[in-house]
Amino acid sequence: MTQFLPPNLLALFAPRDPIPFLPQLEKLPHEKHHNQPYCGIAPFIRHFEDPRDAPPPTRAETREERMERKRREKMERRQVVVETELKLWDPHNDPNAQGDAFKTLFVARINYDTTESKLRREFEVYGPIKRIYIVYNKKTGKPRGYAFIEYEHERDMHSAYKHADGKKIDGRRVLVDVERGRTVKGWHPRRLGGGLGGTRRGGADVNIKHSGRDDTSLE
Repeated sequence: MTQFLPPNLLALFAPRDPIPFLPQLEKLPHEKHHNQPYCGIAPFIRHFEDPRDAPPPTRAETREERMERKRREKMERRQVVVETELKLWDPHNDPNAQGDAFKTLFVARINYDTTESKLRREFEVYGPIKRIYIVYNKKTGKPRGYAFIEYEHERDMHSAYKHADGKKIDGRRVLVDVERGRTVKGWHPRRLGGGLGGTRRGGADVNIKHSGRDDTSLE
């Protein structure tokens, strides 16, 4: 039957070459004697450097220490920026701060999708509004979540300050306050180390959950 197979398949059934004969070794490798017997490292110790001349060992920085160092460096860089901006910050000469400061209401924690017309509808119930200024990020052009609303009359601003705090607009409860930049001496915004409340002091053990207006420690 195999005579019908092609040569390439017949080669698979061909016997292998016989194993070549090798004479027996006189001695096995482990029985041979070496001219230079094995030895330890004792002859080479004199080439080692003196431990007294070796440099002191360097201690590697742990993950916690590296995170703490980066946090400290970030705080130092931020402190330099804050000090520089504090020297330039003058709310009385700010071109965006227009109108009467005692008729202006500060509204924070605004939904980023809330429009000026929506704010006008929500706050016009307290009185006629003269101007609404929503603050945007200068680099990205996106809203920063707070705005200033100037009323026609000061009594309307006080009414909004009294009743609009915590009002839900577009799914978020806003924080309402008076404009303190031009009305309170020595006032600084939160980005320059001021502001009300302690929602950004540190961890959950020191932060507060309520607004700065409700912080009894300020009284």
